[in-house]
Amino acid sequence: MSGMGPADNNNNRQAHEQQPAAATLSRYESQKRRDWNTFGQYLRNQRPVPVQLSQCNFNHVVDFLRYLDQFGKTKVHLQGCMFYGQQEPPAPCPCPLRQAWGSLDALIGRLRAAYEENGGSPETNPFASSAIRVHLREVKDYQAKARGIPYKKKKKKNTTRAETPAMGMTDPSTSTSSSSSSSSRFQ
Repeated sequence: MSGMGPADNNNNRQAHEQQPAAATLSRYESQKRRDWNTFGQYLRNQRPVPVQLSQCNFNHVVDFLRYLDQFGKTKVHLQGCMFYGQQEPPAPCPCPLRQAWGSLDALIGRLRAAYEENGGSPETNPFASSAIRVHLREVKDYQAKARGIPYKKKKKKNTTRAETPAMGMTDPSTSTSSSSSSSSRFQ
């Protein structure tokens, strides 16, 4: 350190001050990196032989999602449970805690992006497989029934004869009340 002058200290300080700004990631990017590392570790821990990322397919992804269920915090009642289908059960039950489908859906979105950012081809992306979308839909439907949560499909707006072209006005006899359609979206 005795050979360092004031100019060297300034250069080191400037480099040190710039480094954290470049290394700072958004919350989303940090989570994506953490998820990607977790998935990579999961593949490396497969037995009898670790799975290479290039050999990974949608079955490995579904198995990973099932593995994550053990760390879940959402009570999902089994069909034989007396609280099956109740939103707020009055007493505890032995049903398992699972990952909520919304968390799994977000995880798949992050891993899908991370796969391609790490050199994977969009055509071979196991996170983009239709089998994954089907699995997530099944998890969502099962959890909704088990927890008594109604998920309503969004209805497409029908603007064919109901709108008057000149004024953009709607015929009240052919349309539904806007307050009822907007309030049901947030229930």
